[in-house]
Amino acid sequence: MVMSDIIVSSDLFVDDFAYPGERIYLNNASISLMPKSSIESMREFLLDYNSAGPDSPGAEKIITEKMHSVRSIMAGIISCQPDEVILTQSTTDGINIVAGGLAPSPPHHISKYQVIIRDMEHEHHANLYPWFRLKESGMTVRSLPIDQYGFFDVGGLRQLLDGNGGRASIVAMSHALYNTGAILPIEEIGRAVRNRATDTFFVDSAQTIGCLDVSDCNVARMGCDYMSFNGSKWLCGPMGIGFLYCSKKAGSRLEPCTVGGESAMAYRDNNDEMRLAFRDMPDRFQTGFRNYVGTIGIEASLRYLKRIGFEKIRRINRNLSAMLVEELARLPDVVLYSPDDPDRRTSIVSFNIRGMDPRTVVEWMEKQGIVLAVREMGELEMVRASPHFFNTESHIQALVDALKGL
Repeated sequence: MVMSDIIVSSDLFVDDFAYPGERIYLNNASISLMPKSSIESMREFLLDYNSAGPDSPGAEKIITEKMHSVRSIMAGIISCQPDEVILTQSTTDGINIVAGGLAPSPPHHISKYQVIIRDMEHEHHANLYPWFRLKESGMTVRSLPIDQYGFFDVGGLRQLLDGNGGRASIVAMSHALYNTGAILPIEEIGRAVRNRATDTFFVDSAQTIGCLDVSDCNVARMGCDYMSFNGSKWLCGPMGIGFLYCSKKAGSRLEPCTVGGESAMAYRDNNDEMRLAFRDMPDRFQTGFRNYVGTIGIEASLRYLKRIGFEKIRRINRNLSAMLVEELARLPDVVLYSPDDPDRRTSIVSFNIRGMDPRTVVEWMEKQGIVLAVREMGELEMVRASPHFFNTESHIQALVDALKGL
C-alpha cells in the first residue's frame, strides 16, 4: 500500500463535534466525543422536561416516545425487534444482567454449564469478571489460547463444545478486542455455537457498534443470544447509557437481577399468597428510573451517524488506521501490536517504542495536546490510538510528527 492509495477523512465532520480546542483526541475506543447537535438535544430536553414538570403526563409522554424511538433505531441497526433492545447504563451493566441472571439457577442446573472465553489474562475485565464470578455457583470456566493479536483457533472452541459431555456451554466473546483492535470471526464462532441447540452465545460488541458497518453487527448473522454495548464509545453518545440485545427466547432463561414496579407486578395466587410476575421484555429488565437525558443524547447521536452512514464511517476508520500503521512502521524502534490487515482490525492501533515506558509516552503526548491511552494485554502494556471518523489525516500526521520528537 502506498499513501496515494489511501483516501482518508476530510474536515467535513470535525466541526460537528465539540472539539477540545487545539487538542487532538484519539481515544475514541474509551469514550468518544459527542456531536454538538446531541449536546444541544440533551439541553433542550432538560428544558422541556422541567418546563412540562418532571412528574407530569406531558413529561411522561416525552420519555415514553423517546425510549421507544431509541430502541426502534437501534433495532434497525442491529437487525432485531425493538422489544429485544434493553436500555442499560453500560456494556458492563448488560453483561452483568446476563451473567447475574443465570446465577440464581439451582446449583444442580448451573453446575451443568461451562463458560468459554478467550485467554483470561487478555480479556477485558468487563467480559471476564462477571463470568468468572459464576464459578462460585458451580459453573466451570474455560479459556482458549490466543496468538499475539488475540485471535484463537475456532477448531479449539468446537472441541471444547463437543467435549462437554452433553452439558450446556455459554460462549462469551468480544466482537473486537480493546487492546489490539483485532476483529474476531464472530459469525464463524456463532455457527460453531449454534451447532448445538443447548449452547448460548454472548457477544461483547463495545468495540464494534458504531465503528464497523452495520452488516458486520447483525445479530441474526452473528447467531448470538445476547449482545451488550454502550453508547459512549463509537456511537458518540453520552456516558451512562448502553444497550443489551436479548432475543425473546433467550430472555426467558434469565432471572432479572433487579425488580421494581416497572419490571414486575404483584398478584395473589389461589391460596391468597402474594406473588410476583415479571412483565414482558424489555420492561422485565428495566426497573427504576432510566437515564432519560442519556436516552435523548444517544438518540440524537444515532440519527446523526445514520445520516452519515455506517459503511462510510467504517471506510474512514479503516483508512485512518491504515495510514497510521503505515506511518508508524517507518519509525525506528516502533513495535506494532495490531493486525496488519486493516479488514481484521477496528481503527485501534496499538504500539510501543522500544526503550520507553508506554505511560511516559502517553503523558508526554498529552502535553503536546494529543490524547492517547495505555492499555494492556496480559502483562504487556502498550500505547493505544483509536481515531474515529471525525479525525482527519492532519491529526494522524500530527501524532506521527510528535512521536518523531520523542
